[in-house]
Amino acid sequence: MHAERSPVAAIIALGVTQIIGYGTLYYSFSILAADMAKGLGWTTEWVFGALSAALLIGGATAPWVGRLIDAIGAGRVMAVGSLAASASLAACALAPGGVAFVAALIAMETASNLVLYGAAFALLVQIRPRAAQRSITYLTLIAGFASTVFWPVTTALHERMSWQDVYLVFAGLNLAVCFPLYVWLSLGLSKQGGAAIGQQSAVAGLLAPAQRKAGFRLMLVGFAALSLVVAAILVHMIPLLSGLGLGTSAAVVGTLFGPSQVLSRLVNMVFGRNLPPIALALIAATLMPASVALLALTAPSTTGAMVFAVVFGLGNGLFSIVIGTLPLALFGSEGYGTLQGKVMAARLIVAAMAPFAFAFALTTIGAGLSLAVTALLGGLGGLSFLAIRFLVGPARAA
Repeated sequence: MHAERSPVAAIIALGVTQIIGYGTLYYSFSILAADMAKGLGWTTEWVFGALSAALLIGGATAPWVGRLIDAIGAGRVMAVGSLAASASLAACALAPGGVAFVAALIAMETASNLVLYGAAFALLVQIRPRAAQRSITYLTLIAGFASTVFWPVTTALHERMSWQDVYLVFAGLNLAVCFPLYVWLSLGLSKQGGAAIGQQSAVAGLLAPAQRKAGFRLMLVGFAALSLVVAAILVHMIPLLSGLGLGTSAAVVGTLFGPSQVLSRLVNMVFGRNLPPIALALIAATLMPASVALLALTAPSTTGAMVFAVVFGLGNGLFSIVIGTLPLALFGSEGYGTLQGKVMAARLIVAAMAPFAFAFALTTIGAGLSLAVTALLGGLGGLSFLAIRFLVGPARAA
């Protein structure tokens, strides 16, 4: 059977929505958190605690989202999610007090499950299953610019307006740009048969039925460990680098992260087309903990921080691909939305406390020890993926 072509228009449209989605719903938070805390009369740690609670509750809804994606199609779910994301951003901005703010934050993290990578990957699988691994790589290549675009954009907007006004601008972006694109994608998917399309070219998984339970558990442990590292570091990236003595250069160093993500995906796309997802998972699980350990050992060196940002970005760029491609490779395309829902739930629930815990650790045991513990926890991911490789067997893994 000839290889399916990637749906270029759908990938570009999803790339735009993922840049806006991650930029407005995730990357902007760390820059606006201090101003949020000041307005609410809270400490910054408690604002990150509210984010952790929102991630935890949002994670609990992810399996339901996954089943809904399989039932009605990812395009429709993402269209509804875009409206919910816009409304929740506006609700955060207009919240009269702490309780309303936390409720809106919970709604925002729940809406993010409907529009970010998990749903986007499922949409690509539903459109063309046999092209999905390649399509996911292309999508993550585009979406890797989210932090590069939205860290400086958020900072520039916040210099001119309050965090509430910034969130209202972001609500407008989701409504005016993302919603029409999701409606278009939904209509296109419906014309091709909705969630049931691509059945004739469905992808089979590498794991035998008897291996699936063990493989699923190992995959969840690996994803959860690396998601914890990502959640702890990314939310605190700019404040962490500033606290390590980099001062105003922290934002410049932080901008290296986004291009490094893109670079790793570009290199993988050009030179690693035949590299299996298990191998990518092992590489990502090596790079990210190693970069965190390097930052702990070299701080406050600007050079060390720059190397950290680049290597961490390289690892996270590959990890974003693996989140979509490894479940597809191991378990196949049938019921992929439900599987992604379970993966999202595990990742979000385990990582939910990471921003709050890391902020607390920074103030109690210091940056060096906090980074060392984070690196050790990330190392569990590599061990889990190594175990999956042995479970599958070298021949099938390749």
